[in-house]
Amino acid sequence: MATNHQADVRALAEAMARMLVEAPEEVEVTAEESSHGIELELYVAESDMGRIIGRSGRTARCLRNILSAAADKQGKRCSLDIVE
Repeated sequence: MATNHQADVRALAEAMARMLVEAPEEVEVTAEESSHGIELELYVAESDMGRIIGRSGRTARCLRNILSAAADKQGKRCSLDIVE
């Protein structure tokens, strides 16, 4: 069962990813709480991987920074893995 913190950060990740891709219906984010904090896995269509990662990983880095800031506000740590 997802905690409120987990659900908030997961929903934020999903909303941002859906805005970036051409196939928003294929965006899926899973969240799991561990001893390290909230661990998110982002799944997108193969054709949208470049949009999520960005040039030299800039978009992915920005997504991670925003999610970390949101989790930090709730006293948690957050990591985002983009799954191929």
